[in-house]
Amino acid sequence: MPPRKLVVGSGQKTHPLVWCAAIICVFIALAVIITGVCVFVGYLVIHPRVPALTVTDAHLDRLDFSQAGVMDVQLTIFIRAENHNAKAHASFSHTSLILGFHDINIAELVAYPFDVSKNKSIDFNYVVQSSSIPLQPRDSDYLDRSLKEDKVRFDLKGSSRTQWRVGVLGSVKAWCHLNCELKFHPSNSSYIYSYCSSKSK
Repeated sequence: MPPRKLVVGSGQKTHPLVWCAAIICVFIALAVIITGVCVFVGYLVIHPRVPALTVTDAHLDRLDFSQAGVMDVQLTIFIRAENHNAKAHASFSHTSLILGFHDINIAELVAYPFDVSKNKSIDFNYVVQSSSIPLQPRDSDYLDRSLKEDKVRFDLKGSSRTQWRVGVLGSVKAWCHLNCELKFHPSNSSYIYSYCSSKSK
């Protein structure tokens, strides 16, 4: 009996739609890679920096403390809005800072939306005046110790929303947060300087 011949048939042809889908996927992958390279190169060239808020100086204008546990205080606080981007102006909005003493909110410092030009800064000076602040016994004891030690501390916390354009990356938005301890010598009203900024140290 003669051996059977093995006939190898031709396989099924790939459907044109499959080839089209494969080509489209290749183009999408290339587009993603090229976009990533462009963004990375753009970041290295432009080197964007987040705008920041910085406390540059402060002054304790007045601090009175009565035996009845009532505090009167007035401070002047100097805050600088900084934009270190060389190729884009920055805008600040929703700026709100709370000045407090020993977990007591004294005043809210706000600012209308404003712009800062490229590589520029704008200075703000806030005069905070608050009178007849009743203190609880623990707060009175804390202030009394602070006055005896000639070192009193206030807290300044808050944030501002910033927006700036970064070349091909488009518009970038970020929040800058400020958390400062403002210390003074009550004997001469001087500010004990301590660097405080929303930008990374």
